Amino acid sequence: MNKVLILTAGFGDGHNAAARHLREALERLGPEVRAEVHDPLEIAYGRVNRWIQSAYLGVVQHAPSVWRRVYGLADGPGGISGVRWLARLRASLMAIVEASQPDWVVSTYPIYAQVIEDLYRDHAERPFRLVTVVTDSITVHASWVAGDTDLYCVANEATAEVLRGAGVSDDRIAVTGFPVSPLFVEEPAPELEPPVEGQVRRVLCLAGGAGGKVERLVDDLLRVRHVRVTVTTGRDSDLKAELFGRFGGDGRVRILGWTNLMPRLLRTHHVVITKAGGATVQEAIAAECPMILNRTIPGHEEGNARLVVESGFGVVADGRRATVAAVEGAFANDARRWCEWRSNLGRANRPGAAFRIVERMLAEEEPRPRGRVQARAGCEWQGGVREDGRLGGRGATALGGPLLCDFHIHTNYSDGRLTVAEVVDYYGTRGFDCICITDHLADPRRLLGKLSRLSRLTLSSAQVEEYFEVIRREAARALERYGMLVLAGIEFNKDGYRRKSSAHLLGLDLKGPIAPDLDLVDTIAAIHGQGGLAVASHPHLMKSEWGKNTLHLWENLDTYAPLLDAWEIANRNNVFAPVALKQLPFLANSDFHKPKHIYSWKTLLHCARDPRSIKECIRRNEKVSMTLYRRPDLRLAGTLEATGWVGRHPSVGTMPVPELVPCGTPIAFGAGIGGDGVRGDFGDELPEPRPMAQV
Repeated sequence: MNKVLILTAGFGDGHNAAARHLREALERLGPEVRAEVHDPLEIAYGRVNRWIQSAYLGVVQHAPSVWRRVYGLADGPGGISGVRWLARLRASLMAIVEASQPDWVVSTYPIYAQVIEDLYRDHAERPFRLVTVVTDSITVHASWVAGDTDLYCVANEATAEVLRGAGVSDDRIAVTGFPVSPLFVEEPAPELEPPVEGQVRRVLCLAGGAGGKVERLVDDLLRVRHVRVTVTTGRDSDLKAELFGRFGGDGRVRILGWTNLMPRLLRTHHVVITKAGGATVQEAIAAECPMILNRTIPGHEEGNARLVVESGFGVVADGRRATVAAVEGAFANDARRWCEWRSNLGRANRPGAAFRIVERMLAEEEPRPRGRVQARAGCEWQGGVREDGRLGGRGATALGGPLLCDFHIHTNYSDGRLTVAEVVDYYGTRGFDCICITDHLADPRRLLGKLSRLSRLTLSSAQVEEYFEVIRREAARALERYGMLVLAGIEFNKDGYRRKSSAHLLGLDLKGPIAPDLDLVDTIAAIHGQGGLAVASHPHLMKSEWGKNTLHLWENLDTYAPLLDAWEIANRNNVFAPVALKQLPFLANSDFHKPKHIYSWKTLLHCARDPRSIKECIRRNEKVSMTLYRRPDLRLAGTLEATGWVGRHPSVGTMPVPELVPCGTPIAFGAGIGGDGVRGDFGDELPEPRPMAQV
C-alpha cells in the first residue's frame, strides 16, 4: 500500500475530520506511504458547492423540518439515484484518480462510491480497492450502501447491524470505531478529579451559532454549585463578542473561538454540552467525556443521539432548562450518574480507530494488479487537478536551485481561512521549502487590540500557547512529510488612528509568546532575544490590494532601519520600490489569508535549508531574490516589463514570456530592484485561481 486517495466533502465536520485523521494515521507509517485528501465536489463546483453548503447549514439550523423531508426523500433504495447527471463531479473524480494512481481509495462521504461504480461500469474490474468509512451511527442513509465498496468501516456494532439489514455481507463490514485524532492515543490522558461535592465541575459548551441562547445558558450554568464553564464559539465572531461583553470579567467562564486542541478540551472537562454531530459525539466517546445533547439535526444525527442515550453515554436535553437540569442531575449524589456515564464510555471508547482502519487495510490482500488508470470516454477534464505530491525536497532545491519561501501567512487563529494543518498541506504539496505562520497579535492598548478579544481577526491571548504548540506539532509533520521547514511567527499589530501612526511587525522563527503590549523597540528586542528576525510588514503605500496602510516604520526610518532585519519589498501583489531605492534588506511575501493568495510574490534564498542558514541569509541579504509564483495549470503569452534599478544602476528591460510557458516558472529579480515596479502585459485577464480543495 503505497498510495492512498482519501475523498471527503464539506457538508458537516464529520467527513472532513475522518479524512484528516485517517491521513494522519497513514503518515505515521512513514514516507513510503503517500496519502492525499481531496474534496471532488469542491473541485468540480467551486463557489456553487460553497453556496450549497451554506444553504444546507441554514436549512438544518433554521428549518429542520424541511431538512427532514429532503433527507427522507433521498433515503430510498439506491440512495441518490442517477449519479450520471453529476457529470462534472464524475469528470473531476476521474481526473483525481488518474493523477493520483492510488492503490486504495477511502471515501468518507456517501455518494463517491456510486460515482466510482458508474465510472468503472464498462471496466472488467476497478484498478484499486475502495473503502467506505461510514461517519454516521445507526441512522445510515441509503446512499452509503448504494455503491460497490470492498470494505465498510463503521463506528460500532449497532451501525454494523444496520448495514447487514441493508444487504451488506458480513465479510465486507469492519467494526473499527470512528477515526478520531491520533492525539487521543499519542498524548497521555490528563488526570481529572471526579466532580463530587466540593470539587470543581468543568463544563464544556460547544456553542456554534446558538446566539443569545448560549448567553442565557451560561448564566444558568453558573448557578450550579462549583461549576466552571468553557465556551467555544468556532468561527462565530459575533457570538464570541457577545459572550465577552457579558462574561469577559468572570473568572468562572473561559471563552475560546476556533481551537485545534479539542481532544485536550474534551479530556479535561467533566461533561460536554453539544449538538449530536457525528465527529463531536465520537470524539467525546474517545475522550470518555459524558455528553448532554441539546440539539439534533433530523435524519443523520438522530442515530448519534440514539447511540448516546441507548449506550448510557449521556442524555438528550430539549431546551435550556432541561440542559441545566441534566448538568445538575449528572453531579448530584456525589456524581453518581456521571460515574455511570463515564464507566460506560470507558468500555466503549476506541481512540485508536484511525490506526485500526489502516491495519485492516494492510491485512487485506495486495491491491489488484493493474495498469495505469485511464478515464472512460466522456470524462474529459480541462482544469488542472493538483501539483506534484511526491515526498521530500520537492521545491526549488530538488533541482539544486534556491529555496522557495513565504514568511507571511495567516491561519484561522486570526483572520485566515485555513487551519495550520491545511496551510502546511497546501504549501507542502506545492513544493515550498520554508514557510512561516504569522498570525496577527494586537496591542491591547490600541483600538484593534481592545476589539480583538471580541472577534477572530487577531490571535486571542488565551490561545497563544496553543498556537505555538500546534505549529510545533505541524512543523514536525511538514518536515517528515514534505521536507518543508515551518517556522512559528507573529505579526504584531500596532494600529493607530492614522496610517502614519500604525505599524505591523513580523517576528519570524519565534520560540514562544511575546507580550503584545510592548512598544516597537522593545518588541524588536524581544524577537532578537529569541533568535528570531524582525521584519517590517507592508511598510509603504499599498495600491493593488485593499488594506489599511501602516507607514509608521517607514516614516521613522532612521530609528528603525538599524534595528530591523528586513523590510517587505513586495506584499502579495504590491511592490514597494522605495525599499529598493534605500537599498534596505528585503523579503517578498504573500500575506496569505486564503488559497488564491498563494499566487503572488515570494522570496528565493540561496542557502542551506535549515533555520539558522535561512535567517543568516536574510540578515546579510546577499543571496536573496524575489519571484512571482503563479498557477502551474495555466499558460500565458506576452511580455514582462521591469523598470527600476539593479544595484545602483538604472535599468529598463522587457522580458519575453514565450507562448505556452507554464506560469509556475519563477520570474526572479535580483537584490536591489526599485523604481516604478513590475507590470505584466498578458492580454486577457487571468481567471481567479481555483486551488485544490484539501483538508
